[in-house]
Amino acid sequence: MKIYTKTGDTGHTSLAKGGRVLKSDIKVEMYGTCDELNSNLGLVLSFLDNDEFLKNEINLIQNLLFEIGSELAGYKKEDSNQSAISLMDIEHIEKSIDTLEEKLVPLKSFILPGGSKTASLLHVSRTICRRLERIMVQANSNDTELYSQTLIYINRLSDFLFVSARYANSISGINEPLWTSRLK
Repeated sequence: MKIYTKTGDTGHTSLAKGGRVLKSDIKVEMYGTCDELNSNLGLVLSFLDNDEFLKNEINLIQNLLFEIGSELAGYKKEDSNQSAISLMDIEHIEKSIDTLEEKLVPLKSFILPGGSKTASLLHVSRTICRRLERIMVQANSNDTELYSQTLIYINRLSDFLFVSARYANSISGINEPLWTSRLK
């Protein structure tokens, strides 16, 4: 099978449920942004050295993002009206956030994205995740019904990525760049 089909040459693509839409359709924007986030996390993994906890968590997240992307494209579990994202997935990511936060100095001021290469990439992933969340909320308020647990998971994921960026700086021995307001 060839990778190119030529069916998208006019700026349209097929949806999982059938039908064709513009490639600028909000559904395509959602699953495309989910794919962008997943790809960026693959880049993060290439910079992680010895931290097995973070590697394992990001690998799990990548697999779940593939499930979410499939759902956003219209694929559903057979004979089910349930998301592939479960309450257990949400609880797991919350526990992972707690685990990482226990290893960090509490924040007393705002930080700027940056520090180590890994932390910087995690901050980029966080902003992509927040964009995905905004697109999902917009789509959900229109005519696209999304699973509530998927929205919750994406919200928690951005929190996880923020804490992971802080953790990546910590294990690299790099101080987080602090924000200093001009108004002080």
